[in-house]
Amino acid sequence: MGTFALEWEFVARWLKIVVIDLTLAGDNALVIALAVRTLPRRQQRLGIFWGALGAVVIRVALTFVAAQLLLLPFLQLVGGLLLIWIAFKLLRQDSGGEANVRHGTTLPEAIRIIILADLIMSTDNILAIAGASEGNLFLLLFGLGLSIPIVVGGAAFISTLMNRYGWIVYVGAGVLGEVSGKMILEDNFVQRSFGEAPKPLEWAVRLGLAAAIVLIGLMLARRSEGVRASKAAK
Repeated sequence: MGTFALEWEFVARWLKIVVIDLTLAGDNALVIALAVRTLPRRQQRLGIFWGALGAVVIRVALTFVAAQLLLLPFLQLVGGLLLIWIAFKLLRQDSGGEANVRHGTTLPEAIRIIILADLIMSTDNILAIAGASEGNLFLLLFGLGLSIPIVVGGAAFISTLMNRYGWIVYVGAGVLGEVSGKMILEDNFVQRSFGEAPKPLEWAVRLGLAAAIVLIGLMLARRSEGVRASKAAK
C-alpha cells in the first residue's frame, strides 16, 4: 500500500509539472516569436531552436539559486524595466523605426534577446517547477526539459500567426508590458518601501503598462509609415 501511495504521489507531481510547463510557457514562446519574426524562414527556425536551448540551459543553472535570487532587492525591478525596453525594441523592429540602419534583426541578436528575456522572466517558472518536484531531481530536470519542445513548438506556431496577422505583434508587446508591471510590483525593494500593492492597483499598473506600450508602438508605426510615404513622394 505504501509503495502504491508513493507511486501515485510521483504521478501527481509529474502531472503538476506538465500543467505548470503548459501554463507558463506561453510568455516565453511569445518572446521568441517576437524576436525572430523579421528573420528569413530558415533563420527563424535556427533562432527558435538556439534561443530556446540557451534559455533552458540558463534555467537549469538558475534552478539552484532561484529562491535566493527573488530576495535580492532591485532584481525584479530592474528585470521589469529591461522587459519594457525589450518590448519597445521589438516593436521598433516591426514598425521599421530603425529602417535608416536596417530593418528587423540578425540571428545572433534575436538569440541574445530571447536568452535575456527568458533570463528575466523565468525565475517564477523555475520556482513553480522546483516546488512541484518537491526535491525530486528527476522531476525537476524533466520539468525543465519538457519546457524545450513546448516553447519551441509554441514559438513556431505564434511566429507563423504573426507573419499572417500583424496585430498579434502588439498583443505580444502588451503581454510583455503586463509581465513587467507584475515583476516591478513584486520586487523585494518596492514591496519593502511601499508595501504590497492592493489587487486593483496592481492590475491597474500591469494593464496600464501594457496599454502604454501598445499605444506607443502604434504611434511609432504610424510615424514610420509617414516617413516612408514622404520619402517615396520625393
